[in-house]
Amino acid sequence: MNICFVLNDIENERYGTSIMIMKTAHDRGHDVYAMSVGDFNFHHGGPIRINSTQVPKDAKIDTAQDYLKALKNSKALQKNITSQDLDVLFIRNNPTEEGSGREWAEHAGIAFGKLVQQQGVLVLNDAYALSQAFIDKLYFEELPQEIKPNSIITRNKKDILKFWEENNKKMVLKPLEGSGGQNVFLVDENQKNLNQIIETISQHGYIIAQEFLPDVKNGDVRILLMNGRVMVKEDKQSIIRRVSGEGEFRSNFALGASADHSDLTPEMERIVELTAPKLISDGLFFVGLDVVDDKLIEINVLSPGGMEHFDEVGLPDFTPVIVKAIERKVEYKKLYGHQLKNRELACME
Repeated sequence: MNICFVLNDIENERYGTSIMIMKTAHDRGHDVYAMSVGDFNFHHGGPIRINSTQVPKDAKIDTAQDYLKALKNSKALQKNITSQDLDVLFIRNNPTEEGSGREWAEHAGIAFGKLVQQQGVLVLNDAYALSQAFIDKLYFEELPQEIKPNSIITRNKKDILKFWEENNKKMVLKPLEGSGGQNVFLVDENQKNLNQIIETISQHGYIIAQEFLPDVKNGDVRILLMNGRVMVKEDKQSIIRRVSGEGEFRSNFALGASADHSDLTPEMERIVELTAPKLISDGLFFVGLDVVDDKLIEINVLSPGGMEHFDEVGLPDFTPVIVKAIERKVEYKKLYGHQLKNRELACME
């Protein structure tokens, strides 16, 4: 199959889940293309054109890190392809990681992804679902209340202070649009600069005030779902615990969290059970859930990751499971043509 991965910026791409999946697809003999989010070209009446980068098929690639080096190497192939050349467009850029001056890039991947989808290419995750879930923390609020901590979304300082009082003067504040644990604060009764924190976060837009979960001291659990299910390989499940660093309540790998093993508890199974119907209905093929005890605290539909840490806790490489699933979808699309909608096909087993 011909598959193209949409990344934030190839030059600055880091080793992680996207590169691991690309390397596996390359190993399985597929034509794998990479593109930065600014590499789309639109001309009315014609297919979307893409300025892509491809690792030569004969390149010596032993690891995903080698694949990343080859992708950035001057010997990588620069190819101008069109949507008609593709079987799959995998949207893996993370809008929340775009810096100042690149605001144009935040919506571009999804916007052009919708056009590519209209031209008959299988787009993962479904571009229209990604558009709906673009602010994933707001999409999170559409899930059943049973599995979520108490929270409010507002820019009103009085409402935040009232929420703080109602939750025993202990809460977590974070921006509605953000990732990597940036501008996330634990506020308790001893907090002396609460007004300043609220002002700082509000500069980035809406604020989420969320009930503090004491078990967060043990870190959180990242569960990767494919087709609404926890992936399984060699009797192991795609689950990893992220343990916060000393003196840090945030459990993001980018902030120094370490990886640990975790089993799928009945509480986690319940969260997956209640989340899956919406994910499947919306065509969200590959999704990350962040769980503390019996509560879902975040959902990542834009560029879920963490698999680069799986080998640290004895988990296998799940990327073949993902690529094989995509291969099946491509086969179904060829057999059924336009009878299957992208949203249906995206989460079909």
